[in-house]
Amino acid sequence: MLLSTTAFAFMNALVKFLIHFPTFELVFFRSLGTLVLTFFLMKSRGVNLRPNKPYLLLLRGFFGVTSMTLFFMGIHYIPVGSAVTIRYIAPLFGGVLAVIFLKEKIFPIQWVFYLFAFAGVVFIKGFDTTISMFGVSVVVAAAFFSAIVYILIAKIGHQDHPLRVVLFFMGIATLVGGVGSLQNFILPNSIEFFLLLLLGVFGFFGQYFMTKAFQNGEASKVAPFKYVEVVFTLSFSVFWFGEVYTGESLLGIAMVIGGLTASVLYKERRSKSIDQ
Repeated sequence: MLLSTTAFAFMNALVKFLIHFPTFELVFFRSLGTLVLTFFLMKSRGVNLRPNKPYLLLLRGFFGVTSMTLFFMGIHYIPVGSAVTIRYIAPLFGGVLAVIFLKEKIFPIQWVFYLFAFAGVVFIKGFDTTISMFGVSVVVAAAFFSAIVYILIAKIGHQDHPLRVVLFFMGIATLVGGVGSLQNFILPNSIEFFLLLLLGVFGFFGQYFMTKAFQNGEASKVAPFKYVEVVFTLSFSVFWFGEVYTGESLLGIAMVIGGLTASVLYKERRSKSIDQ
């Protein structure tokens, strides 16, 4: 999982570094690199490209690219460390949607953890006028659409291979990003072109290592390590970009990570006790 969080942190830092490019162009290059790598991995493993649930895969791709676009847009307006943290409140929305659409049970104390995490978003914004309310709202919207993606992936389940799900998502995102960047495409120089391609490479390995981590370890032990991405991204944000975080913002980041981690650990413990 640490390899996954490191890859995602580098991807986040590159997005911030390349933020002078239009959002759709960033979406295009981030998706294209992952699309190519996923395709060759599927071919090497003999995974069939034909989907079993094309309708669900299309929806997953649509909501996924919407979330990605909003997240990249939000980085234009707020520090990248804050953006990554706010995006992680997706499980809060996911919990609500899971109760409605999947009939899953959320333990009462989990709602307390979720509210605690959401309060952290308020602290991140706080009274700091350097943090754009529009930027925060955009990233919250990205988290909401990401939660919809979680529900769709749960609906897909094992009916489609995980690599096939990623391939369709990246294919749709590449198409949307490409079309969206036609009018204001900025021609990158050789170094920028290389860095844009690295977005997809880091995104691919982040996704790949995260999948392997959840396959080989217990969710309660693996999931909290996802939030190390926030720590790594904050480090890049401060030392690479010189972004400044107030005490309120740091407290808010800690509240988001703490609340969501507590929810994961509690749910896993209660699920095990019920099974026994």
